[in-house]
Amino acid sequence: MTKRSVTIRDVARYALVSTATVSRVLNDDDRVAQATRDKVHEAMDRLGYKVNFVARSLKTSRTKTIGIMAPDLSGDYFMYIAESMDRELQANGYSLVVCVSHDSIEEEAKRLRHLAERLVDGVVMIPATDRGAHFAFLKDCGIPVVCVDRMVKDIGVDTVLTENEEGAYEATSALIKDGCARIGFIGGKPEISTSIERFSGYKRAMEEAGLPIEEEFVRFGPPTLPFGYHAMEEMVKREDSPDAWFLVNAFTHIGATNYLLTEGGTRAARTVFAAFDEMPYSPLLRFCRYSVQQPIAELGKTAARLIINRIREPEESAAQIIRLKTRLIRHAARQ
Repeated sequence: MTKRSVTIRDVARYALVSTATVSRVLNDDDRVAQATRDKVHEAMDRLGYKVNFVARSLKTSRTKTIGIMAPDLSGDYFMYIAESMDRELQANGYSLVVCVSHDSIEEEAKRLRHLAERLVDGVVMIPATDRGAHFAFLKDCGIPVVCVDRMVKDIGVDTVLTENEEGAYEATSALIKDGCARIGFIGGKPEISTSIERFSGYKRAMEEAGLPIEEEFVRFGPPTLPFGYHAMEEMVKREDSPDAWFLVNAFTHIGATNYLLTEGGTRAARTVFAAFDEMPYSPLLRFCRYSVQQPIAELGKTAARLIINRIREPEESAAQIIRLKTRLIRHAARQ
């Protein structure tokens, strides 16, 4: 004999509340008192009630899922953001669907279509470019978007960033105060807002100190380990290359470090770095004197809260940009 499924009516009867109250609890209605919520959840646990998410999403037009679009998941930084988001979303009854764009606009557009077809309630993006026209269709689908870490120029969406320019300015200024008069720069893609802003901070520090920016020792490209390795290789092979460098992120930092450790020869002994992204392994990176710590957990938490607010109140306010402060860390090993 087949066992009958537990229904909302069974839960309501056990908890001594109405079926409407049980429904409100299932839909996270703030009007339900916490004591009543606890009674309903206890009844669900005791009776073994299982929510039919498919039926529920068809009825409410909500799936309680949020899509996150990241350029890659091979490094710690984007994973830490996703992890922080997941904790905040889970506490509010949402789950994550993760997609990777591989830093490709075409792939990003394709994956966003996939997320829309999955009926996600919202999307948090670390965009592949500073243009957003290819995901404007999400608004027509009623799916709000929040950008984190990177900004888009041509579409108004809530955005959470760090103080990229100020962080780069402080790190470069610290090298200058230490007596470094020539500082090279290894950056990211010139169309990405983080790369643009960090170069602006580096440039401001150099100009304020009256130091020249030597264009032959400035490189932009994909902020990856191979790019960091080859950019450093190309530039330090010149006898007149600087001994101090600003590096745009952890990937280029590791790549440049790898080159100097394996092929740098005597140049390695006098080289110092200032780099974005303080990570648990930063003190182990031999040439790192300064690193810029980003509030990664706060980035993810803030993005999660913004997307939840947009889902609940789509037209509540105009798109906002929130910037979080960075912190400069000095590593004693590279005094």
